[in-house]
Amino acid sequence: MERRLHLRRLYRVGENAMYAAYCQDGSGRNSMRAFMIVTLLLVAIAMALSLAHALELPGKLRLKEATYKSVQEIYYPGFTIGGFAEIGGIIALAILLYLTPYPGGRFWWTLAALVFLVAEHATYWLVTHPVNNFWVQDVAVSKPAATFFSMLRRKQSGDWKDLRDVWEASHVARAGLAMLSLISIAVAATFYAGSE
Repeated sequence: MERRLHLRRLYRVGENAMYAAYCQDGSGRNSMRAFMIVTLLLVAIAMALSLAHALELPGKLRLKEATYKSVQEIYYPGFTIGGFAEIGGIIALAILLYLTPYPGGRFWWTLAALVFLVAEHATYWLVTHPVNNFWVQDVAVSKPAATFFSMLRRKQSGDWKDLRDVWEASHVARAGLAMLSLISIAVAATFYAGSE
């Protein structure tokens, strides 16, 4: 009976023998939990920034062109700096996935969190960032900011409302993807609670 309980405990921790040996004395398990908390925090920051943009949508749709363009300037550099949480979250999720035993629920939920956060970040570079260039073209920004905004620069033309709609819709999509990433990694974290 005791042997069966021991085997069950090892199975809960994971089928990966290296992971089980790492966690056998408890210090490895505590390190993994601490890393999970840091990862959760990074994903939560990425989600919060995207969600903040999405929640502004109803109010910003009522703004006239001049006011809307003025409001766009308030995001820089704050949201640009905060965006590093996305990169940190992606890196942390990739490391966590590498350290998580395969197969198992924790592995698949961590993989889902990584996929959703990568998709959120890709949405920024492919949809949001090109439109950002339009909003900051007349704004005095620092040299590092000018370099950042010049990446993937495309000439944006057309009605400002069309660009606004693309920018706002991209943030709603990003918020949804980031929320799915946060939910996925939170579910993965619950597997640590069950591996006592």
